[in-house]
Amino acid sequence: METRDKKPSLDIKVGFDILSEMEVVVFIPARFSSTRLEGKPLLDIAGRPMVQWVYEQAVKAELVGDVVVVTDDERILKTVESFGGKARMSSTHHRCGTDRVAEAARCVSADVVVNIQVDEPLVRPEMIDEAIRPLVEDTTAVVSTLKKRITDPEEYYDPNVVKVVTDAEGYALYFSRSPIPYSRMPFDNLSGPFKHIGLYAYRREFLVRFSELESTPLEEMERLEQLRVLERGFKIKVVETRYDSIGVDTPEDLEKVREMMRQRMKAGGGSGNNLV
Repeated sequence: METRDKKPSLDIKVGFDILSEMEVVVFIPARFSSTRLEGKPLLDIAGRPMVQWVYEQAVKAELVGDVVVVTDDERILKTVESFGGKARMSSTHHRCGTDRVAEAARCVSADVVVNIQVDEPLVRPEMIDEAIRPLVEDTTAVVSTLKKRITDPEEYYDPNVVKVVTDAEGYALYFSRSPIPYSRMPFDNLSGPFKHIGLYAYRREFLVRFSELESTPLEEMERLEQLRVLERGFKIKVVETRYDSIGVDTPEDLEKVREMMRQRMKAGGGSGNNLV
């Protein structure tokens, strides 16, 4: 298996202060079983398995020191190793990807752990850096994520698209599958609905602690584990990004992403190596 050189630890200036060295590792949880798309991480998108698209974009992020796929299936492990990536096995009994990432996080000394879902092949390295930066700039922040302004009314009303509302300081007030904030005005007059992009950066210690907490009522109702963070009294910093991403949950999502990736590759000259 090929191994890439690890990027140097970060000395990042915040105003006139220089933070001490910070280690950042990306874990990509990849489970083979899926209710709607069996073997999802290995599904072909423009000639590459889905997991490879996610891995290669994560490697390009400037603030990332290492990238590892965490899986419960040897087929995924061997696929990652075949394209020169890093992968490790995890327990088969985790209830969610976050728990799979937390298991791996217990075995590293990184300061920040980034959780990128394997079904986000359109993720860009800039988005990863955007999610990490709040934890670099504010030592009190424990978890951060992304939001993207909604411009399509179908997304606003789609329960498969998670929406988020934030306070004046950019911290999450609530996440929901319902259209929030609710408005009596037509969608064309709305200026503030945002969808949540499920990419998280955690302080390692917080992630380990979070994974040990029992699920909460709102989390169970909405089937959104980030609500456990809010219900337990912690804050989530939410950064607006101009980039979009589509989670592949259904065959329809898969075909949409395949077409978008074909268009990207065509614009980039066909190889896909210049995609960002």
